[in-house]
Amino acid sequence: MTPQKIKVVPLAAESLGVRSMCTYVETPNLRLLLDAGVSISPKRFGLPPHPQEYKSIKNIRQKIAEFAEKSDIITISHYHFDHHTPSFEDWLCNWTASETAQQLYERKVILSKNYRSHINPSQRRRGWVFEKTAGKYASKLEFVDNRQISHGQTKLKFSPPVFHGLPNTPLGWVLMTTVEYEDERVLFASDVQGPMDPATSQIILAERPQLLIIGGPPLYLVDFRVNAQHIQQGLKNLETLTEKIPIILLDHHLLRESKWRDSTKQIFKTANDVGNKVVTAAEFLGEENRLLEAKRKQLFKEEPPNREFREWSKLHEQRRRRTKPPL
Repeated sequence: MTPQKIKVVPLAAESLGVRSMCTYVETPNLRLLLDAGVSISPKRFGLPPHPQEYKSIKNIRQKIAEFAEKSDIITISHYHFDHHTPSFEDWLCNWTASETAQQLYERKVILSKNYRSHINPSQRRRGWVFEKTAGKYASKLEFVDNRQISHGQTKLKFSPPVFHGLPNTPLGWVLMTTVEYEDERVLFASDVQGPMDPATSQIILAERPQLLIIGGPPLYLVDFRVNAQHIQQGLKNLETLTEKIPIILLDHHLLRESKWRDSTKQIFKTANDVGNKVVTAAEFLGEENRLLEAKRKQLFKEEPPNREFREWSKLHEQRRRRTKPPL
């Protein structure tokens, strides 16, 4: 059963045309923006982002800003740029001006992953930079690893750091967030990739969420950066979750592969057999999936960019980061 007292609005995800899991959650006494970041891949199939991808990230950036304005709290599960917004100009991947992050986080309470422990080197650096830049405009910046915070009848429970995929992955750790109001629980598990780690599955099941928002394993990296056996492990753990959790909102890395449903047939069957449901962010909103990155090659073939965009695409990467693409 879909939670009735906790409102959930996916704002950005691969099924909505960008890289992200940004989600707005509202209870009767708290407004929360989870992982306010969004990006697109600078190169896929040897191609730069298609104009359709830039139109999507532009629109979604505006939507994230609108929901940030009415949010009390913004969370950061980890310091990848599709999960938090950096304080530099970058039109190539993140669609940010130098002031975008300040405008987003200013006067907000930020509940974030601690960048001083259970962190890999690149995220430690990004976390430190965030604290010194956008973080200084927040009304409060708190590290919440393995903590519980109450706001009236709403409880926020942050997991201990869990692996960004496989145990001991060089990608580091992330925090999962459970939002609880009375008898309802929504759990947000961004980059656990399935989860690949069975220990992460046990933490999720122990929370007993009615709705789980989770990122699936990265099929598009199979036998390139990720072993096929590890992908299958993530899918198997996900199947186990579908037996116990009424609704799973499944998205992110999994949907960077256009044929993702071929690999998840058993997951959907298992959920259906027990009366549970698995949907993407787009489907949760009643919309069609827009897998723009996965279909980039097809987009360039069917909708060739105009000459102005092609010329922009030939600029040096640093020039493209500082120059908006002509859409």
